Amino acid sequence: MRTHQSDDELMSEVARLVNVLDPMPPGLVERAQFAVAIDSIEDIEIEVAQWANTNMLAGVRGGLPGTITFFVGDLTVMVNVTRTGERQRIDGWLVPAGAHGVEVRVADHGSTATTADEGGRFVLTEVPRGTTQLLVRMNAEQSRTVVTPTVDL
Repeated sequence: MRTHQSDDELMSEVARLVNVLDPMPPGLVERAQFAVAIDSIEDIEIEVAQWANTNMLAGVRGGLPGTITFFVGDLTVMVNVTRTGERQRIDGWLVPAGAHGVEVRVADHGSTATTADEGGRFVLTEVPRGTTQLLVRMNAEQSRTVVTPTVDL
């Protein structure tokens, strides 16, 4: 004679199987915390950019395409990533162009900042690899801050 499991016992067994068969990826909690913890921004309001082509980014871990485009409202941020050994070079362009502040945050490595030239171009060399996020601080005429989604570079 077989007894029926209680709902709690059944759900505990399902949770155990999920953890065994499809465990949470290593570092997921840390990457999520990095994505939402933007300590260096004094602005109360920030805008979050979107990927320009989400299909291109399916399964990009380790095989990232060279050029990535983000957009929000009238701002477009295009970056080209070139690996240089254990580091990378990020060449970027902002539209509308202008001397906007650009900061690249890399989890566990801090951040690097620069200012785009009047044409909207910026370059950051020797950027560490890892979970990366860009912040764009629009110049005084358009006082706003935009943050991109995180990407593993």
